[in-house]
Amino acid sequence: MQKNYRYYLTEAVGQNFDPDFQPELSPQEMLELGVFGGKYMTDCEDEFPKSWFEKAKLSSEFHNPKLNYFKVNASQPLQVWKDKDWIHPDDPRGWFQWYCRYYLGRRNHEEDQRQIKRWKAIRRHIGQLRKNCQKGDQVCRPRQRQALLHWAYDSREI
Repeated sequence: MQKNYRYYLTEAVGQNFDPDFQPELSPQEMLELGVFGGKYMTDCEDEFPKSWFEKAKLSSEFHNPKLNYFKVNASQPLQVWKDKDWIHPDDPRGWFQWYCRYYLGRRNHEEDQRQIKRWKAIRRHIGQLRKNCQKGDQVCRPRQRQALLHWAYDSREI
């Protein structure tokens, strides 16, 4: 856990997002649906609103894919993210930590642009679901659907 990191909230909660960044799910909705095997934010709950965790599917002991909405593992180990240089020092847990802080109102222009570019790149999976699955068929490509949930895209109705 990051000890002495401080940041300023310069925007209203859940508002004034970059026009290129339009997530379909809030961090709270993602946690309630079940993402990251329930393990992702279990050591930093105090940083975020308590309401985000009231109905969250969490596992303080280990990554549990059964807590994910689609009951499959769609995560890569944190070390993979580090090896690919996807982790910014301010957000050592990666994209979702960045998104939670961005949602609360923190802005860091250079890092925001990098993460938004990564978020936009994940959209390609939506096209694959539309091409290969009947609309609303949640059994079709569950790993891709779960991965989209991890990036704040609501893949339940695609």
